[in-house]
Amino acid sequence: MSSTAAGVKSPTELGLDKQLGRGKILVTDSDLRNWYLRYIATLDAHELKKMDEFIADEVILNGESGTRDKVTEMKRSIDAVPNLHWEVKELLIDRDRIAVRAVNTGTPVKEWLGVAPTGASFEIVEYAIYKVSNGRFVQMTNLHDSADARRQLTA
Repeated sequence: MSSTAAGVKSPTELGLDKQLGRGKILVTDSDLRNWYLRYIATLDAHELKKMDEFIADEVILNGESGTRDKVTEMKRSIDAVPNLHWEVKELLIDRDRIAVRAVNTGTPVKEWLGVAPTGASFEIVEYAIYKVSNGRFVQMTNLHDSADARRQLTA
């Protein structure tokens, strides 16, 4: 594919044709969808050491410059909520952008979000938008209602 209109870039120009992880070349929306679902499966398996396959060394996190190490700080959440789970409900692909609506669930076994564990579980919706370049996330933005999780855990 090549640029067909001003501002519309081909997968090659977007860096989406780079080799990823298991030797798959990313060139279509379907490839990007499968790659993202592999990211979620890796995240859901709590394999944070594998995040370098998906997240660039330097990344914009919720509008601020950061590093992949900042993203993998979620280890604290996983330690507190060992069954932390992400379920993709909606997944939209637009060239180098990914938009997701997911449901996050879990049952804390340690203090989390300032709440001591009580055996209560939570279920919250997360919205996320990503930008991919050279086969990895370079921008990651997410939004979820932590206050709702706290309410569920203290109800």
